[in-house]
Amino acid sequence: MSKIDVAIIGASGYTGGELVRLLTRHPRVNISTVTSRKNNGEDLSSLHPNLQDLDLKFTNPDTKDIDADVVFSALPHGVSMKLVPEYLDNGARVIDLSGDFRFSDVSVYEKWYGMKHEHPDLKAVFGLPEINRDKIKDATLIANPGCFPTGAILSSLPIVENKLVDRIVLDSKSGVSGAGISPNNNTHYPTCADNIKPYAIANHRHTPEIREQLRNFGTGTVKVSFTPHLVPVIRGIITTNHSFLLKNDVSASDVHELYMDYYKNEPFVKVLKDNNIPLLASVRGSNYCQIGGISLDDEDELVVVSAIDNLVKGASGQAIQNMNIMFGFDETEGLKELGLYP
Repeated sequence: MSKIDVAIIGASGYTGGELVRLLTRHPRVNISTVTSRKNNGEDLSSLHPNLQDLDLKFTNPDTKDIDADVVFSALPHGVSMKLVPEYLDNGARVIDLSGDFRFSDVSVYEKWYGMKHEHPDLKAVFGLPEINRDKIKDATLIANPGCFPTGAILSSLPIVENKLVDRIVLDSKSGVSGAGISPNNNTHYPTCADNIKPYAIANHRHTPEIREQLRNFGTGTVKVSFTPHLVPVIRGIITTNHSFLLKNDVSASDVHELYMDYYKNEPFVKVLKDNNIPLLASVRGSNYCQIGGISLDDEDELVVVSAIDNLVKGASGQAIQNMNIMFGFDETEGLKELGLYP
């Protein structure tokens, strides 16, 4: 079985570590390069103790010396855009995990990320397989979705595409790993333990990402409001999706059946058969998105709940899912691990 060479750029963070963890079990992959400028020459286990048995060290090669079939760019926003064109020039296909290439309109990126885009003519495919699988197959540059948008969009697609709602309010709770590996005041244990903290209440940069993708469906004018919360868990995002139905002859069981049918052929989206409420613990460590808890109150407010692991389906696992599609592998290769419950 032939293998492809993979380079992971910026592997010192949580998403880089997850890429290594998942790819070591992928039968079609050889990890050829794992980079970190700051940790050059160190064993991966110096930052990722779960990877202690791997014969891999961080390196810091010149961009021109990175020879790989696919490059996973796990660099911060603003940094990735500077280097992605060079990886492409080297002949690699690139999966970028930053926000630098997620928007079709560069001015939206510049407004919400507060920086000028250095390569506005470089266009990427938004790497959510459930909506762009055919485009992903032939893409040379994939913009891996953000973690919050992944759970939010998947919880919304069926009702938006079927024009059942025109306004969605998203309330998301995220584990602390979503803030990255570098500690700060918000992730300091006494700050986040025994506490729930809303942040970026009306201006989170993932809001326009969710809006753009959902407006490609339905009427194209769906309104989206989004507020994230930091909760004292390590992994996971649970999103509660609130909306008002435009039709008064639709029941919660009708919506549940719609979701079951919509996602019936999706390998990593599981609509819970008995409409149970998704649990973070059920998807921990896995590439699955669970959807359930679909309810309708006496004022016709519809509630849909989704759960993902922010580091896997919300980042590294989805990136590997995109790689599988790009190279014609089985889409589930290396990603079949079930959630770590309890």
